[in-house]
Amino acid sequence: MATSADMLVRDLVALGVSRIYGIVGDSLNPVVDAVRRTEGIEWIHVRHEEAAAFAAAAEAQLTGRLAVCAGSCGPGNLHLINGLYDAHRTGAPVLAIASHIPSSQIGTGFFQETHPQQLFGECSHYSELVSAPEQLPRLLRIAVQTAVGAGGVSVLTIPGDVSSQKAPAQQPRGTAPAQRSPVVPGAERIAELAERLDGAEKVMLFCGDGVRDAHAEVLALATALAAPVGHSLRGKQWIQYDNPFDVGMSGLLGYGACYEAMHEADCVVLLGTDFPYDTFLPQQHTIQIDHDLTRFGRRTPLDLAVHGDVRETLALLLGRLRPRTDRSFLDRMLRRHAKLLDKVVEAYTTDIADRTPIHPEYAAALLDSQAAADAVFTVDTGMGNVWAARYLTPNGRRRVIGSFLHGSMANALPHAIGAQLAYPGRQVVAICGDGGLSMLLGELLTLRTYDIPVKVVVFNNASLGMVKLEMMVDGYPSFGTDHPVVDFTAIARACGLPAVRVDQPSGIEEGLRVTFATPGPAVLELITDPNALSIPPKITGEMLRGFALSAGRTVLGGGVGTMVELARGNLRNIPRP
Repeated sequence: MATSADMLVRDLVALGVSRIYGIVGDSLNPVVDAVRRTEGIEWIHVRHEEAAAFAAAAEAQLTGRLAVCAGSCGPGNLHLINGLYDAHRTGAPVLAIASHIPSSQIGTGFFQETHPQQLFGECSHYSELVSAPEQLPRLLRIAVQTAVGAGGVSVLTIPGDVSSQKAPAQQPRGTAPAQRSPVVPGAERIAELAERLDGAEKVMLFCGDGVRDAHAEVLALATALAAPVGHSLRGKQWIQYDNPFDVGMSGLLGYGACYEAMHEADCVVLLGTDFPYDTFLPQQHTIQIDHDLTRFGRRTPLDLAVHGDVRETLALLLGRLRPRTDRSFLDRMLRRHAKLLDKVVEAYTTDIADRTPIHPEYAAALLDSQAAADAVFTVDTGMGNVWAARYLTPNGRRRVIGSFLHGSMANALPHAIGAQLAYPGRQVVAICGDGGLSMLLGELLTLRTYDIPVKVVVFNNASLGMVKLEMMVDGYPSFGTDHPVVDFTAIARACGLPAVRVDQPSGIEEGLRVTFATPGPAVLELITDPNALSIPPKITGEMLRGFALSAGRTVLGGGVGTMVELARGNLRNIPRP
């Protein structure tokens, strides 16, 4: 007898889903058994449902296709919620299957009873309860189309007894979800955009994740406008490489002249970005181009809002702009950018290869140089974000993902699981902090169980470094941020994983070489300086007062790896004043 669960799994396979991440249990058992009996799909047994959602989020982000996770009734599916928030805010198309208590017990206060269709409402575009087998095919189609079309999470809550019931005799055929088409602005809006840009003397472009397919068009626009180009953290991987207009990144992890260029410009163009930190934006003289109508004006007042995909919009715009030869603003910002990078890099390169504890900046620079040209990096929230933002060099082939919009700890390892299963032939490197790794430490067992060849690089400073920085900025002495050093190498080996522990700078390169050459999963633990912190590119008086009130030795600033070479190279094309 074919069950509703069989029908569900069959339709998921037809949609191209090849795995479901989750933990087996009670009300979810019919679905798991259907996976066991169905060709073309596998069950990935994680150790925590939060990891299941993070893994699905990474797979969906990297492939652009639907990914699926599942949790059993009550606590099981509740554990999904943090990873689903991450997926939803990132716009990753994820379907979560939240199994439920027996349908006859709903509303009685039954054991493990929750109301998933309500609980998941805030972190999904679609969340519905399946009450009968006849509903399932149609609700699945709606859920999948919503996740793919709106970009984000859909949740189907399915009671265990409904999953095990006989599938309806007349089953409608599955429908492939429609894919998004590019949004193209009207001719009048393009003309108005061209007029405003032509009327501005100093234009600055600020790029987000929405420029991922528009590298050539953005650089052509920068050439036409003699405009410096900055970026957000999510935009870095798409626009910084081969970019002679680069002035760095803005935001809490920023560097270079991006902030200055943005605030000196008389026209800032936001390209495909929903940059959340409004205090870093000038709050005036701003144009925004985005495919999502809901994003306009929610970070800053706008002079003009252009609804359209960045690539399509710029392709229509480029031929309409007047030629300009004045590069004075651009050249000044490029010089300023190079000067700022030289200043901070000098502080972190002088004799750093011999200093102990290991400076994480030095380790991150070596990691960048030894990782594969098409590596996928997953990055823990916290100081790992800083080192990734400043030291991982984009080239158009590498990918960097993290919990950049949700800001959750512990994301790097489960993200890496989803990334590696999606791309088994690519090098996947999880840049983990000791705080993040310890939260979902059990996922090392998932690596071993499936022999997933993720390379885990642990920056172990025995501290919650970003939290310590936040406390210092606010004038608080750090408290509750430090803990005894944990031997993650011993833990990894106990899990059956090859592991190397390095506490001297001279051993980093060999540790990386051995780790990257190891077949299957491997762990490299780096014992780093807990006092190596970083501050934003723009420091306010309040921040300085906070540091002055805070006790302790702290290294401020932060290097930017090989990006300084790019900045110096750009200067060669600038005429001497």
